[in-house]
Order: sequence, then structure tokens, then C-alpha cells
Amino acid sequence: MEVELLTQQEALARQRVDVASIFAEHHVGLVRLALIMVGDRATAEDVVQEAFARTHAGRGRLRDANKALAYVRSAVLNGCRSVLRRRATVFRRVVPYEPPVWSAESAALLGEERRGVLLALRELPRRQREALTLRYYLDLSDQEIADTMGIGASTARSTIARGLAALARALGEDS
Repeated sequence: MEVELLTQQEALARQRVDVASIFAEHHVGLVRLALIMVGDRATAEDVVQEAFARTHAGRGRLRDANKALAYVRSAVLNGCRSVLRRRATVFRRVVPYEPPVWSAESAALLGEERRGVLLALRELPRRQREALTLRYYLDLSDQEIADTMGIGASTARSTIARGLAALARALGEDS
């Protein structure tokens, strides 16, 4: 095993990795990257902060100061992957996925939209309501819906189409 000895100039070059200037220039962009990956700002900021802290602590081990930004980006992506893995494990055990809510107002609007769809769905004829529920809630194929309802596959498709049209009319949308 060979041991690589650094000259004084190489050691000084490694110490010159200016993590603070990289942070000042690229922090916002890296937080945006992490935000897209993890879905919430607080976690994104934590991931980026951790990546910069680790980069600062290990700046003496960086062989090329010009690659420090690439190293930080890689650390941010790896941190995001770790967060997503932990979340996936937790979600498998606890609650089903809910899309990220960016504000209380958007949560209220989303709840109101769902309520409107459910009310409109209730007003549909039984067969259309059942066909739409089997398709979009249980994600069944046309043949599976037909078998479940005791009708033909083409009847299931036309019932779903009529149900969607009636639902769009009830919600005031043009289809």
C-alpha cells in the first residue's frame, strides 16, 4: 500500500477551499434543488446545511479545489435521497401519502375541491358512481370492472365515459 505524501503547497491548496464563498454563491440554488427533491423548505435547508458542514469539515481531503462545488452538489443529492428513503420507510408503516401542502389556504382549497367531487359523485346514478369508484379509487381495468359489476367490458367503458361527462357537468367544467 502506497502512502501519498503531500507537499506543503498541495496541503495549502487543500486548505484554501473557500467553503464560505461557495456557500454565498450557491446556497440558494442548492436549496431550490433540494426543495424540488424533498418537497418542503425546512428539510431542504437542513440537507444543504449538512452538506456544507461536511464539506467544511473535510475540506482538507479535497484533492481539487475546483471540484468543491460538484462535491457539495453531490452531497446535497445524497442527503435528499437519504431523507426520501427515511420518509418511504415511515410512510410504509404509518399513513398513506398526502401531497405536500404549501399553505393552509391551499389545504383548505384542496379539501373543498375533494368535497365538491364527492358530492357530485353522490348525485350520479348508482352504476356510474360504482364504475368511476372502481376505476379511479381501486384502479381496476375495464374487464375487472365489468366482472365486478356483472356487465360487459364495452358497457363498463361507456358507463365510465358517461359518468365522467356527468361529473364534469356537475362540477361546471367543460369536457
